[in-house]
Amino acid sequence: MKIKGTFLDEISHDIPHQNWGRKEWDQDFAYMKQVGINTVILIRSGYRKWLTYPSEILLEREKAYQPPVDLVQMFLELSEKHQMDFYFGLYDSGKYWEKGDFQKELDLNKLVIDEVWSKYGTMNAFKGWYISQECSRKTGAIIDMYRGLGEHCKSASGNLTTLISPYIDGVKNISQYNNETSRDLGVSLKKHEQDWDEIFDGIKDAIDIVAFQDGHIEFDELDDFLRVNKQLADKYGIRSWTNSETFDRDMPIKFLPIKWEKLLMKLEAAQRVGMEQAITFEFSHFMSPQSAYLQAGHLYNRYQEYLAALKG
Repeated sequence: MKIKGTFLDEISHDIPHQNWGRKEWDQDFAYMKQVGINTVILIRSGYRKWLTYPSEILLEREKAYQPPVDLVQMFLELSEKHQMDFYFGLYDSGKYWEKGDFQKELDLNKLVIDEVWSKYGTMNAFKGWYISQECSRKTGAIIDMYRGLGEHCKSASGNLTTLISPYIDGVKNISQYNNETSRDLGVSLKKHEQDWDEIFDGIKDAIDIVAFQDGHIEFDELDDFLRVNKQLADKYGIRSWTNSETFDRDMPIKFLPIKWEKLLMKLEAAQRVGMEQAITFEFSHFMSPQSAYLQAGHLYNRYQEYLAALKG
């Protein structure tokens, strides 16, 4: 199992910003390419008032802050230079859908989708869409919102690929603002299966790929949950990737690069259940040789050794 894609976390929400410019990003894309990454996914194009591109829609309607650099344009240009596929992450209001107004989140993002496609849709690297509103359970009108967003992405762009990356409501589903690293009870395997059976049934024609985050459950639960995820996706004709997180949820400091042994366990579990490929959140902070975290470069070295062993 190899990591073929990574999220780009440029709306820093709970991870420190690295203050990179084009030179540093260009180098990072080169590091990604060296270990076989061929897909980059913008984690979100905006969060609340912070934006990655100068969206007239969001500047006006959400009173967002004017960004000094058009990062979407830059990422698309670097994707073309390094021959990578780029997936555009939608806008997360951080409020409407979280407060139950799923329709407002949907309507606002339809305008964003149209705006983005008109601005960047001719660029060759633009290969798909990432629906950035993450969920773990059948909450509110999440099915209607996912289906509406996926359908609009497809209709606007000539049926480009759509991706979601939900999480499992496991024992490690703890707020980043909480000092704890785990809780007593997580969702049961049966309840998780029931929820996602219903969700997939409702979104099967609008979402092409699902990549569940793998960090919210214990390591000895990985095979069971990943197998259920794969079986459900197969049932509804949705492709299965795994989002193999490269940060450690077991540490009191949130968040640091993961121990290689843990990442290896997660990749091997994904291989055992037949996942198509792995992506990660995320290379630049937790795996890059030029990350602000020194241990990220060591993780890169261990991953290179792993790739070499697979070839051998």
